This record gives sequence, C-alpha cells and structure tokens, in this order.
Amino acid sequence: MSRYRHPDTAAIVLAAGQGTRMNSDLAKVLHPMAGQPLLGHVLASLDALGVGRTLVVIGHQHERVRAVFAHAEVEWVLQAEQRGTGHAVLMAGPALEDFDGTLLVVCGDTPLLRAATLHGLLEHHAEAGAAVTVLSTRVPDPRGYGRIVRDASGGIAAIVEERDATAEQKAIDEINSGIYAFRYPVLESVLGRLTAHNAQGEYYLTDTVSLIQRGGDRAAVLCADDWRELLGINTPAQLAEAESIYEAMKNPLGPGAAPR
Repeated sequence: MSRYRHPDTAAIVLAAGQGTRMNSDLAKVLHPMAGQPLLGHVLASLDALGVGRTLVVIGHQHERVRAVFAHAEVEWVLQAEQRGTGHAVLMAGPALEDFDGTLLVVCGDTPLLRAATLHGLLEHHAEAGAAVTVLSTRVPDPRGYGRIVRDASGGIAAIVEERDATAEQKAIDEINSGIYAFRYPVLESVLGRLTAHNAQGEYYLTDTVSLIQRGGDRAAVLCADDWRELLGINTPAQLAEAESIYEAMKNPLGPGAAPR
C-alpha cells in the first residue's frame, strides 16, 4: 500500500548486472536478503512511494528475473548488452516516449533503501526547481565511490570518480549513491551525447549531470541522513552485512527488545 503519492513520477530500477563478485550463478538482484530477493525490497519501497510507473531494466538471466517477479506490476526493459548505467536508461527510451514528468533512477541492489528517503529526494527536487537532483550521503569509508565536490553555494561543482580524484578530493566523505531524480525531457536531450571514452567502455549516467549543467539547467543534491540505506550489494560479505543492518534498522533497540 502506498504511503506517499507521486503519480507523475516514473521509476527506473537498474537490475541488469551479472554481479560477478557474488561468486554465484544467480543474478545479483535475485540473491535473497531477509526472506526475499534484493530486487523485491527495492520494488516494495517504490510501491510505498506511490510512483505512477515502475520500469525494471534487466539483462543477465532476464527470463529468470521476470519469472520470479511474474506478478509484479512493472514494465520490463531489456538491456541485452550491458554497457553502463547511461546505456540502461537509454534502453528505456521507447517506453518513455512523450513522458514529461520526473524520472527517478534507483539501483536494484540497494535493499535497505526506504520510501521515506526517496520521497524526500523527490520533494527536494521539486522545491529546488532542478533538472537533476543527486542523492548523496556521508560514509565512514568513501574509498571506491564517486565524490561529491560542492561549489561555494553548496551545489554540485563536480562528481569525481575515485580513479580521477586528487588527494584532497579523496578526503571528501560525501559520495554519489547512484540514485537520481531527473526532469525527464532534459535528461532525454543529453543522453544521446554520452560517450564511452573510459577504461570500461561504458556510458555512465553520472556524466549527464555535468552535461545538464553545461546546458544551463540546475543540478541539486540531497544528502541522505543514514548512509546504511544506500549500501549496494556486490559481494557475499556485503550481503551478510546488509542483512544484519536490516535487522538492526527494524529493531533499533537491539535483540529481544520490542520493535518501535
């Protein structure tokens, strides 16, 4: 049941990856946590958010993923060749033809993400009048993440990937979660200008932020309060950590205490 109402928002869930570091034949988003697949937790949050449409981009083991979620009220988008997050959203273009609302982009491997946090992102995006709003958070250990470099007014000056960061930028603890709210027509206008001139040969959705800014539109940022919600699952150890955090978030007073 929806706790919020965002009928003019379409959500895209990026769920096409193989998840090779899970050391398993199972598609990453199908790995179970607290009794349901990772993707199931994300879809439950979007249902509580009350978005108008949910599109799920699938690739690796796409038939198996569809079978597991055969009764989910989602639209499936096939990314047969995984060429990055920007490419994944590009594959949803035909399904989003003539859509002029807000596009929320989330990851299929963030099972701790709450509807309340996404609601806050959409509210902030609307209030800021931004063409894109990035969800960030401050983490104890930012290694491996893209850093949010802020300008003098507190907005985004740049999102700098770890491999490109200076020593000063590596000391920044505010990171990009990979979750965004876009004014879709503006995003659509820059997606075709993405390039894959990088070590992975992939089209990164992150690059649309600077393209949008260069076009004269505003980029905003919202820093999430609880970094644990934005943890992505890439390894069995991270999955085990997420499960224990899930239990702690559900019952913050500790084992044996009555849940709030």
